Amino acid sequence: MPRRAERCLQIAPHSLAIVLGAAAGGRAAGGGGAGPAAELGRHRIGYEIFADFKRENMQHFWDRRATAAVAETFFLGWIDEQVLLVQGKEEHLEVLRQGWARRSLKPPSGFHIKYLAQQRCCVFCRAAGRAGRGSL
Repeated sequence: MPRRAERCLQIAPHSLAIVLGAAAGGRAAGGGGAGPAAELGRHRIGYEIFADFKRENMQHFWDRRATAAVAETFFLGWIDEQVLLVQGKEEHLEVLRQGWARRSLKPPSGFHIKYLAQQRCCVFCRAAGRAGRGSL
């Protein structure tokens, strides 16, 4: 019985998902109140949250490896207002994982880090028999 050939597209190798939650005492990035500032803060764009994450974690003057690792990560995406996707070399991502394990990795302001989810690669496959013309 012949097997169907699959065509795969690898997306986001060497990436890390940082799953965030609203900080205790208020909405994410809102500062506690339910006023207009809180609502505006809740709808920040992902790159701003990533920049805040980098700013918070570039202060590790006692740990040069952590500072270098954070500096070498890149913004990959912001999903569902709670998952920050970052990409970098595997050794830099490992330093972030170690920082999370030691509880020295800081979240962006207004958030707490629920957990880290490793994503070595995201692969989408489509069976050749079902793929239409011009698709993957």
